Amino acid sequence: MKLDFTTFVLSVASGVMEELEKGGSLPFVQHNIDLLELWQEKTNGNRTPDENKLLEQVLFECRMRFVKVSQESSKKS
Repeated sequence: MKLDFTTFVLSVASGVMEELEKGGSLPFVQHNIDLLELWQEKTNGNRTPDENKLLEQVLFECRMRFVKVSQESSKKS
């Protein structure tokens, strides 16, 4: 399978969601969100409208889930 922008974004986001669902490493999740943000910054102006929408939606979902899991984790401590 050829790696393209969409596949890359969805692959990283999938790793984020899986890690959050299993209650895994928050630093790993933050690193991958940072990676998507870097990718967003570095590809600015070179994405299609569909790629822009995908990346924005994926980042929003990952960030929101990260915040929720982080808050739940801090309540347990």
